[in-house]
Amino acid sequence: MRVTCRVASRKRRRRILKRAKGYIGGRRKLIRTATVAVLRSDNYAYRHRRLKKREYRRLWITRLSAAAMDHGLAYSRLIHGLKKAGILIDRKNLSELAIHDPQAFGSVVDKVKAALSN
Repeated sequence: MRVTCRVASRKRRRRILKRAKGYIGGRRKLIRTATVAVLRSDNYAYRHRRLKKREYRRLWITRLSAAAMDHGLAYSRLIHGLKKAGILIDRKNLSELAIHDPQAFGSVVDKVKAALSN
């Protein structure tokens, strides 16, 4: 009688097919195709977790640039002024401030302008 490692191999295949749930056609049902599809999806997920961080940073910078322009200040001057004034707010929170509380953002910009004029 030959050894098939039936329990282990079945478990391994079931794990792959369970992760391929929701895929269309053979990508869901056939072990070889499902394995390729799952590995590829893992690869995309890994890559896009990093891309998402870049895209959000770009969004925050775009928002800040637009909000700073409303106050007559370029984005680069805003960031330089923040560092010069010693204001430690990251781009994410600063963009949220610009959207949801324009008055508070205006006061931050005033402090930045004061720091730049010195």
